[in-house]
Amino acid sequence: MAYDEGLAERVRDRLGPRPGVTEKRMFGGIAFLYRGNMAVGVSGDDLMVRVGPEHTDTALARPGTRVFDMTGRPMRGWILVDSSVLAEDDALGRWVDEGHAFAAGLPPK
Repeated sequence: MAYDEGLAERVRDRLGPRPGVTEKRMFGGIAFLYRGNMAVGVSGDDLMVRVGPEHTDTALARPGTRVFDMTGRPMRGWILVDSSVLAEDDALGRWVDEGHAFAAGLPPK
């Protein structure tokens, strides 16, 4: 599956100045990791965000979100955000910052 290069570039711009951020191709898209832990990614036209199991339900209550499910089994702690709600840079930035904050709370790999 191809991924939205434009969305990936916008994520890259948002994360760009932060030390410890790397990119890795996975899930047929691209993932952005902080100190080795995935924070956000782009798969197809969607943004994958790591919010943590305790914040999944709250995140899913926000517009344009759905469960991240690649194998037929939902992954708690991960959500997909539809690109239709990411048109504004501020909206994208909030999700990217949320994923980065979760990854920052994990021990480095």
